Amino acid sequence: MASASSKTLTDFFNRAPKRLKPTLTTICKSEDNTNASSTLSIDQKLRIEYNKSLALSKRNLKICTERVSKHKESSVAGCVKLEELLVEESWLEALSGEFQKSYVVNLSKFVETEICSARDDSVYPPQHLIFNALNTTPFHSVKAVILGQDPYHGPGQAMGLSFSVPEGIKVPSSLVNIFKELKQDLGCSIPSQGNLEKWAVQGVLLLNAVLTGNTKQILMQKKAGNNLLTPLSKQSRRRRKGLCFCCGESLLRRNLG
Repeated sequence: MASASSKTLTDFFNRAPKRLKPTLTTICKSEDNTNASSTLSIDQKLRIEYNKSLALSKRNLKICTERVSKHKESSVAGCVKLEELLVEESWLEALSGEFQKSYVVNLSKFVETEICSARDDSVYPPQHLIFNALNTTPFHSVKAVILGQDPYHGPGQAMGLSFSVPEGIKVPSSLVNIFKELKQDLGCSIPSQGNLEKWAVQGVLLLNAVLTGNTKQILMQKKAGNNLLTPLSKQSRRRRKGLCFCCGESLLRRNLG
């Protein structure tokens, strides 16, 4: 039996409805819409996508900042649970079920205990930036992964993105070396500052093997933090084909799954 939307032979002999004469306003609007979509250059389209991604990352950062502030106001310890700091929906879906596994539960307890028992300036990066890499670069947007080892431990350096430091902070030697390689290989100019947020927004996942650091317990952080790197790299390779992974020799020796 034919569906209600299908035509019969007699439908083709029905008198066509009278066409309305297009007005000048209608013609102008139609031409404007066509021209607007067809005249966008590749650079303009990329800029639109970049602005959307930047807005999403700022929204995620705002949520994390508000959650940390809320816990500091309502709790004596002032620390938020680790899983509450990952707010990017695409990564929550990609890592669905991981936060209930024993290794992540143990890691979360370890990090939360350190944050709650330490001074604000002795644990880095700040709480709201612990998952900054994932919250800034959505899972479906990842084009390349640059793996670092530990968060920078200098005052004001760590911002949750591997090799990146906020503007106004001296560019670390490790990042200077990256800039030099880019100039030598691709002719890129060397920036005067080391904030790599624009890279992250454009699809470069800047991930450290260790989520957090503590000036007094660096080795303990390494032992606990490495456990989360394997599922992250596994999911990225399994569900995103053609990804480029960049890391140093010491990380290359590790089993990343």
